[in-house]
Amino acid sequence: MKLRIGLGTDIHRLVEGRPCILGGIQLPHPTGPSGHSDGDAVLHAITDAITGAAGLDDIGTLFPDDDPHHKNADSKGLLRGALDLVHEAGWKVGNVDVVIGTEGPKIKPHRAAMRESLAALLQVDVDQVNVKGKTLEGMTELAHGNAVSVQAVCLLVSN
Repeated sequence: MKLRIGLGTDIHRLVEGRPCILGGIQLPHPTGPSGHSDGDAVLHAITDAITGAAGLDDIGTLFPDDDPHHKNADSKGLLRGALDLVHEAGWKVGNVDVVIGTEGPKIKPHRAAMRESLAALLQVDVDQVNVKGKTLEGMTELAHGNAVSVQAVCLLVSN
């Protein structure tokens, strides 16, 4: 069995007038991630982690933000497309670990729903997905509630 590890990161401003979609679910919050797509920084970071582990192109190359076809795209569809490429390359997801840094929305009340959503999208058991929320302790522009930052790591195993 072969193993590969990938790291993905993403950051989005939080702006009024956008739904707060993170980890494939909508969270109750007055602002949401900006972006060419729906701005789901969690799914974007995971997409980069799985494609990176497989040695494939990143999300910006696979689904460029200058392509009008991806305007307001559901990031679930982008992740599914990337996962298809990962499977075609002979890999499957072993596990994913995600850290979401933000002062709001609070992640803890939504962790279970996010894990279930991510597990379904990645075609793995819930115990193969972990999600953690971290506050930024009042440091940097992110800590003023203006953005969300995500880091994701993924282990792929050969089919």
